[in-house]
Amino acid sequence: MIELENVTFWYDGAERPTLQGVDLRVDEGELVLVAGRTGSGKSTLLGLLNGLVPHFSGGTLAGDIRLDGESILGRPPRELAHRVGYVAQDPVAGFVSDVVEEELAYGMEQLGLDPQTMRRRVEETLDLLGIADLRRRSVRSLSGGQQQRVAIGAVLTMHPRVLVLDEPTSALDPTAAEDVLATIARLVDDLALTVVVAEHRMERVIPFTDRLVLVEDGRVRSGAPADLLKDSPVAPPLVELGRLADWHPLPLSVREARRRVKPLAARLVPAPVPATPARPPALTARGITVRYGSLPAVDGVDLTIGRGEIVALMGRNGSGKSSLLWALQGTGERSTGVVDVDGIDPGDVRPAQARMLVGLVPQTAADLLYLESVDRECAAADDQSGVPRGTCRGLLDRLAPGIPGDRHPRDLSEGQKLALVLAVVLTAQPTVVALDEPTRGLDYPGKAALVRILHDLAADGRGIVVSSHDVEFVAMVADSVVVMADGEVVSRGPLRTVLAESPAFAPQVSKVLGPAWLTVGEVAAALPTEVAR
Repeated sequence: MIELENVTFWYDGAERPTLQGVDLRVDEGELVLVAGRTGSGKSTLLGLLNGLVPHFSGGTLAGDIRLDGESILGRPPRELAHRVGYVAQDPVAGFVSDVVEEELAYGMEQLGLDPQTMRRRVEETLDLLGIADLRRRSVRSLSGGQQQRVAIGAVLTMHPRVLVLDEPTSALDPTAAEDVLATIARLVDDLALTVVVAEHRMERVIPFTDRLVLVEDGRVRSGAPADLLKDSPVAPPLVELGRLADWHPLPLSVREARRRVKPLAARLVPAPVPATPARPPALTARGITVRYGSLPAVDGVDLTIGRGEIVALMGRNGSGKSSLLWALQGTGERSTGVVDVDGIDPGDVRPAQARMLVGLVPQTAADLLYLESVDRECAAADDQSGVPRGTCRGLLDRLAPGIPGDRHPRDLSEGQKLALVLAVVLTAQPTVVALDEPTRGLDYPGKAALVRILHDLAADGRGIVVSSHDVEFVAMVADSVVVMADGEVVSRGPLRTVLAESPAFAPQVSKVLGPAWLTVGEVAAALPTEVAR
């Protein structure tokens, strides 16, 4: 189906190749997961499959890439689009029509298909993906999971042999992510479609995966997931738990782990849950309402963030989390309500001062990047914050090590862009730090580094509020959780209490060992030196 033979790729001006000597074969009807550290070359590898790299990226490509035995080197993406469908990390950015069924038909129009064939394929795709009721909806009005399925459908109507997906669930809540992945798995099973997926949240994709491809320092190795995950530099919590318990083979699903967990569970003694300390407020918000026209996105929300507290905002896509964060920061819409940070409402001061009160990392990290190199972004952040040069760069190296200082921010991977923006915002050391989906594009070590940074900020007395669909990250970082739905708060309380109440928000360790356990780190701390086999 797809063969890469001795493929090496350099970006222009790079000191070393992003990919080197890659030999890879993907067979028909396989679901292949591509994984690796942030910036390891996963998106580059995916871009090679349909000509986006090097056609739009520039750079030098050596070796050969074949599709059904035919070399596709030098073929522009437009000639491959009907054979290799590609859905990027941000599907909304790729939409060209306003209405769902028009978006599904657009690619076929470019191929010159006759109207009857187009109509039939649109109907088939609407039914296949379960989105027939959305046909006349605006693509901008859909939830994140619905938009992802429309983006996949717009590719499927061209009947490609291969579907390439770059971080398809990174912006989705757990339920929407399960729906999208179940749809992808059904396409593999029913249509023998070949699917290649790059995804940092491996716990979501591993149960559906036929083969794992690891990208490490420009090299690629592939094989059965259980075999490669034994020493993979990135692994989901379930696999980390299996490594800790020395299970062979490693479990790839919660069901597999539960079958073997009794000897391990018998050795564990939960540590006492510490009492919640009394914290003076870093931010107090009362009666926050945000309306877009007649639609209430946030409806009368009260929120208090204590000094030294990390609060997680959770909920479905479209529940109002992002709108609430922008309202707290002061530069976003706020119909009613007041916010108090150190006696000042961020909405009443200039944006520069508001950022010193509440520093916000938005979902689209690149919105905050405007200079021509990573070094210049970091230097500007240091100067604007009045801190020693190198402060921002030090934070960046903890989140995503090895990013060249002369690299243009637009040439970074999504994870690297996010890490840079995090570093820029955190350099200012605001009283309250707000982060909107901060783990999009971050690998597991990057998330662990972010957890340590946020804990350090909290230890310094700062209030932290994080909006996230990443339940594994929330389990590691948060003290308390606020769950939103339809603009309102429907649940709030200590981390363990809230996560135990909802199967949708339970981390993998809790699903295996019960609500007393949230992370692999807690399990490791409770084990004696000799682990039960």
